[in-house]
Amino acid sequence: MTIAKLPKIIAHDDARGGGVQLLAGSFPRGTHLGIHMHREAQLVFAASGTMQVTTPKGRWLVPPGRAVWVPARLEHAIDVLADIEMRTLYFTLDWLALESRSRSLDAEFVVRVSPLLREIVLALFDQPGQSPRTDLLLRLMMLELHQAEDPTTFIPLPHEPRCRRAADLVLAAPILTHDIDDLARQVGTSTRTLSRLFVSETGLSLKSWCQRARIASAIERWAINPHLSIKQTAAELGYNSFPAFSHAFRQVTGRTPTEFVEAERPSLLRQ
Repeated sequence: MTIAKLPKIIAHDDARGGGVQLLAGSFPRGTHLGIHMHREAQLVFAASGTMQVTTPKGRWLVPPGRAVWVPARLEHAIDVLADIEMRTLYFTLDWLALESRSRSLDAEFVVRVSPLLREIVLALFDQPGQSPRTDLLLRLMMLELHQAEDPTTFIPLPHEPRCRRAADLVLAAPILTHDIDDLARQVGTSTRTLSRLFVSETGLSLKSWCQRARIASAIERWAINPHLSIKQTAAELGYNSFPAFSHAFRQVTGRTPTEFVEAERPSLLRQ
């Protein structure tokens, strides 16, 4: 695995003494940035559009209103699901070592971008460069990151070969109702073994894991088409009724689909 070179910096290359670098770019739907890593840690923010970030731990859906933190030297790939305006901040390890709470940034995670965090990121790109203002904005941004983790768009990926093949079958067609007996037969193992593997590999039962994949698919559809109705989404995903979809959605995200869409609509419609 090679370490990716730092891309050409569009905004500026010496924010806070060179410890933080900024990159602004746009990518069309369908862009695939294959598996790579960086010497720097990065915060990747979708000012508009939707992406999917895959790491050894799992798959992270990053719709509008979200950003993803990727530690230094972590293998990852990015797939652009809807035309994206990307803002990326790169942090050197020396700079992070000065942050008293940097240990919590050793693992990847998706963050909910609050209105404050969004404005901080955009402000850094509006007036980049080393200055007391930049220093204050970066410190405030780091404080916001520690309070904004959002696991609802994360799908843990198993590593055991049979379990991973079963997971890939589900992800290839999340709208289907996947029977564990059928999946076990397709990957060449017993139902009992596959059930045990999913729990040990992902921390979720196969049923719960499939449900999470299905709900992530719903969120992805709304990110790509913000005007898609909840009822239409439920039907497209194969739910027999709106209440069944609502119950499943709440189990995964802690909110009903109506509450989620109403809360996210401003971010979704900014695309």
